[in-house]
Amino acid sequence: MARLLNLLVIALELRGLSIAVSERGWLRLLIYYTQISNMLALVASVLLVAFGQPAWVTVLRYTSVCMLVMTAAVTVLVLVPMGGDPHKLLWSGNGVYHHVLCPALSTVSYVLVESHASARALALPVAITLAYGLTMLWLNARRVVDGPYPFFRVHEQSKARTVMWVLVLLAAVSAISGVVLLVAR
Repeated sequence: MARLLNLLVIALELRGLSIAVSERGWLRLLIYYTQISNMLALVASVLLVAFGQPAWVTVLRYTSVCMLVMTAAVTVLVLVPMGGDPHKLLWSGNGVYHHVLCPALSTVSYVLVESHASARALALPVAITLAYGLTMLWLNARRVVDGPYPFFRVHEQSKARTVMWVLVLLAAVSAISGVVLLVAR
């Protein structure tokens, strides 16, 4: 059953990725946490289908699920309330795949039918998210990149607000990682 659900995840991820590439191109995708988390989910699902569930694949699946849940949560709880278009972000284009369908299906598959990672994996989604966030803050500070999310725009907000966002987002991904571990037990 895990392989079947992950085949569906692969199909949905490829559809969403094809839309995103046609809209933004390959290089621009790499500045979005959404795209990084979904590409990791695609790779993890392909590996699960190909190799089953050895511990290393299970850890990749866990990490990708946590990052996908973070993607969905930030979209619904931060970006939409900050003025993002819910139709565009959630119900059309790659948003319906990368913000809704892939996070939901990937999470259901991991929690209900797949092997689960040990608590030692808890820090991995947090570390990847922190590395991504610090990289984007640095690129924004150097004016190499604008955003792509409002909380990275360091020149448009105070240092205190930037620190607050970093702490809130790290707390969120830490909580998500813990909840996924607990629910999957």
